[in-house]
Amino acid sequence: MYISFILVEPKVPENIGAAARAIKTMGFGKLCLVNPCEYKTGKARWLAHGSNDILDDAQVFTSLGAAVENNDLVVGTTARHRISKSEYIDLEQLKPFLEARYDKYNKIALVFGREESGLTNEEITLCDITSTISMAVPFPSLNLSQAVMIYAYMLSDKEGPADINDEPIQGTESLRLLKDKIETLLSGTTISSNKVLKGRIMERLSLASGKDIKLLHSVTNSLINKYGKEQQ
Repeated sequence: MYISFILVEPKVPENIGAAARAIKTMGFGKLCLVNPCEYKTGKARWLAHGSNDILDDAQVFTSLGAAVENNDLVVGTTARHRISKSEYIDLEQLKPFLEARYDKYNKIALVFGREESGLTNEEITLCDITSTISMAVPFPSLNLSQAVMIYAYMLSDKEGPADINDEPIQGTESLRLLKDKIETLLSGTTISSNKVLKGRIMERLSLASGKDIKLLHSVTNSLINKYGKEQQ
């Protein structure tokens, strides 16, 4: 699996530099930024300290939708439960969750919100699942770069180079391909126009086990073949 770290509209250069440092220190190499402040000079580079290559190679996007496109799984990080999501995975359970689906999730995005307000509800709906860090007290919340550091640490392989950071391999039974098939089957139905219900279906798909994803691929292939032939 290949993990990218996405920061949405970070306004403090030091946070971007510290996040880049945390990512590289834990063995990861992909940083994406959505409408960031200036991050290639000054305090950001000073905080990066040996991780300037992460800053130089960071991809910049104008929207979160563009940043998460083509990922198999998008994990939104949040400090509180949101109405738009029903499923939350505690950070301590996230790595086992991902490793159990190693061959189904090729590209994973971790999304971090703004320093002051986090992710909007609309941005949360672009995420397949959400994850939280259990804290002893609800306030004060973690700093953005601190949150990135904790996620990078918990998802890394401290014994050496992490397989979880391998280059993506396109599988024939990946979650993203399954979602595309479900989209095809739902097209034109009342479910397709019901954003809440459709979002709930996609959210549950993201939580399916590797065996269930394989089974659902078989079911959707059969349905697509059946209805495809009927339409010919």
